Amino acid sequence: MKILALETSAKSVSAAVTENGTVLASAYQNRGLTHSVTLMPLVDGMLHAAGLTLDDMGLIAVANGPGSFTGLRIGLAAVKGLAFPRETLCAPVSTLEALAAAHTGEGTVLCALDARRAQVYSAAFDLETHERLMDDDARAVADLAEFVENCKKPLFFVGDGAALCYNKYGNVPGVLCVPPALRNGRAAAVAYVAKQMAQRGEAVLPEALLPDYHRLSQAERERAERLAAEAARTEIPEDTAKGKDQHQ
Repeated sequence: MKILALETSAKSVSAAVTENGTVLASAYQNRGLTHSVTLMPLVDGMLHAAGLTLDDMGLIAVANGPGSFTGLRIGLAAVKGLAFPRETLCAPVSTLEALAAAHTGEGTVLCALDARRAQVYSAAFDLETHERLMDDDARAVADLAEFVENCKKPLFFVGDGAALCYNKYGNVPGVLCVPPALRNGRAAAVAYVAKQMAQRGEAVLPEALLPDYHRLSQAERERAERLAAEAARTEIPEDTAKGKDQHQ
């Protein structure tokens, strides 16, 4: 089965086609250009160069989060547009699980994506057993200290939030450095995880694809803060209310 996979969760964008674990074609761009402009030309060029078409695909995979809210929405919208006309099944892949899947060997990988506000979307995996050691979530970089300091195996960081982690924990014994060029997500790894999901019967129809943000958007946070402030201003303090009752 051929799998078309897209990775748009961070600054870089990539696409790949795999078959039975072999990468047939791939394309990658990391110039900071808008994904809405670069993604589809990247996919079209890759398929054309490889002599493939969308009709050849048995599954379309996409990193559905966590990550950049805008990037995730662009990737999901693109996959839905490609899959709907052909009723192609889709695989919504954890961005962090795909990051881990790109690495093998001994030790522990902590996947981290820059979530701003001194936070990273993070998860950790044992590379030998493939056991998940930490669930996907948004965490303060400082809150990773206990896990990093108590990790029993060699530990390294990947993802566009890896630099934040190395800045804080790079001198901790047992922490190994990964070159920046090898830290970012790749669509081929998304396809790898998607193949496993399909084998477990976890592929879904395109209309079931949803982003997994793991945090409210900035607009949602600001709205919640504004509503809370307005509620606090209009609330009558209990002592004031009692005083009014006594004077009536």
